[in-house]
Amino acid sequence: MDLLLTSAGLRNETLKDALRDMLGKPFGSANVVYVPTASMAESGDHGWLLADMTRVHGLGWREADILELNGLPPRLVLDRLERADVIYVGGGNHYHLARSITGNGLADGIRDALADRVYVGLSAGSMIHSRHLTTHSADVLGDSADLRVLGATTVTPPFGLVDSYLKPHLYSPDFPERDDAWADRIVARADFPIHFIDDDTALRVRGDKVDVVSEGRWRFHP
Repeated sequence: MDLLLTSAGLRNETLKDALRDMLGKPFGSANVVYVPTASMAESGDHGWLLADMTRVHGLGWREADILELNGLPPRLVLDRLERADVIYVGGGNHYHLARSITGNGLADGIRDALADRVYVGLSAGSMIHSRHLTTHSADVLGDSADLRVLGATTVTPPFGLVDSYLKPHLYSPDFPERDDAWADRIVARADFPIHFIDDDTALRVRGDKVDVVSEGRWRFHP
């Protein structure tokens, strides 16, 4: 299992090099599938999504696919994922993404696919791997509105592969409230471990080994 869980995608050479190392071959010899599902629950301008898709495509893959998780037969979705060497899951509403995976019966199939593929997450795509993705953590982190907008009151972690909760966009100009004081308030009421990472940082998971890859700043609170 190889996971590269970023805050804002492959924004610097250190993160790109980490992906190359995990992949074990040039991007030009590999297939990537981009999953934009989380963004479908976000309103407003989606220029950020187009910019990230362009950034990923620009790495020069042998084949670049785009796959929405909803509305297709589960077997077709899994076949498309299994065709890829890299499964890249973008940002947006992480509760919509998690519920799309569990609601469509995809969790076991995706988990099996991750045994011999590299997974890259951006924001929501990274957050769904925590076993602490629950209504309780939504209350602690102040994310309950993102769950309520879906008309939902519950969420189940689709994978539970990472023990800590990953909270992205620390110090980001796009989220100016996410400073040290904001993180401190969350830590004061949290009863689970949290990684706060900025947009130049990723959590790297290789089997049972977890470390941080970064050109920026991050905080960990066990």
